Amino acid sequence: MEITIRKATKNDLSEVLSLIKELALFEKQPQEVTITLEQLEQDGFGEHPLYWIILAEENGGIVGMSFYYIRYSTWKGRCLYLEDLVVKEKYKQQGIGKLLFEATLKEAKKMDAKLMNWQVLDWNEPAIQFYKKFNAELDDEWINGKIRL
Repeated sequence: MEITIRKATKNDLSEVLSLIKELALFEKQPQEVTITLEQLEQDGFGEHPLYWIILAEENGGIVGMSFYYIRYSTWKGRCLYLEDLVVKEKYKQQGIGKLLFEATLKEAKKMDAKLMNWQVLDWNEPAIQFYKKFNAELDDEWINGKIRL
């Protein structure tokens, strides 16, 4: 299996949306996906992109993605936030997540980010073990907050 890592284009967004929905299903929240192709295009490929995507392909088909954006820490400065790292179920345990994660780390260093942050569900033990292989600090002290608008 030969995997190609590349940046996403507008033409990839329908497959990106499929990966987003696959992740939501895995996380038992499929009803929460309300983003549209139009929103993804406007927000990621407009004049001021709000996010970027790195894709993993096999034989021209998208099998995984890293979806990230810049966040700003008042303590550290520019940081890269990894919103989602997704590999299609059929392609898990084949090193694709590692390739995507390493490509994302490379982008963080290229933009001179001081940290790379992400979240992982406390029940997602395979993902937790994956991140530990990178010597990641997994914090159980902070509580996430949100307000639906």
